[in-house]
Amino acid sequence: MNPVYYCGWRFFRTIYKLYCRAKWFNAERVPTRGPVIMASNHASFIDPPLVGAGLKRDINYLARDTLFRYPGIGWLLRSWNSVPVDREGGGAAGLRAILDRLLAGGGIILFPEGTRTKDGKLQPARSGIGLTVIKSSALVVPVRVFGTYEAFGRHKKFPLPFRISVKYGKPMAFAALRAEAKSCPKARLKEIYQQVANEIMIAISKLEPHEDKESFG
Repeated sequence: MNPVYYCGWRFFRTIYKLYCRAKWFNAERVPTRGPVIMASNHASFIDPPLVGAGLKRDINYLARDTLFRYPGIGWLLRSWNSVPVDREGGGAAGLRAILDRLLAGGGIILFPEGTRTKDGKLQPARSGIGLTVIKSSALVVPVRVFGTYEAFGRHKKFPLPFRISVKYGKPMAFAALRAEAKSCPKARLKEIYQQVANEIMIAISKLEPHEDKESFG
């Protein structure tokens, strides 16, 4: 971690623990080196730093490209390994930036649902994450956040001290689908993207909250 990232990491981790009694489970499942996609459900603005705060390795985050236009904010976002993407989080430039980070051996957090849930429930996965997975060689770690909708969902104007937690799942490789994608017809390729996305979302849904001892990878 660079010094600025570390300060942010330490700040968010401390705030989450003190204000929301945050806990992180099974962080040891996340590889400490090499490319990895953290695929998480999305219930709140506080989700990205919460997922990252449970790990001892730095990861990359997506941030709206327009924010990088402001000198101070842009510098801070770059120091925090933020990847500029357009408003919808897609586009060729955004995909290239994400793949570049993974190619360099970095980790990145992506949200299969594409946007924050409106009712606290898990939403269907969009195919975009499937495309990213197939185009990369990264392992995929399903991640589920708990309590962040209640703490600071769309319906909240200010974060509440609701208990929150994160659970990291077992890495997924998708070797067979990556191999098939190299030579399959275009129509099948689109099916593969959605299939990958669906399998990731199923893995996320199977992660249940528990009261095991907190683990810190």
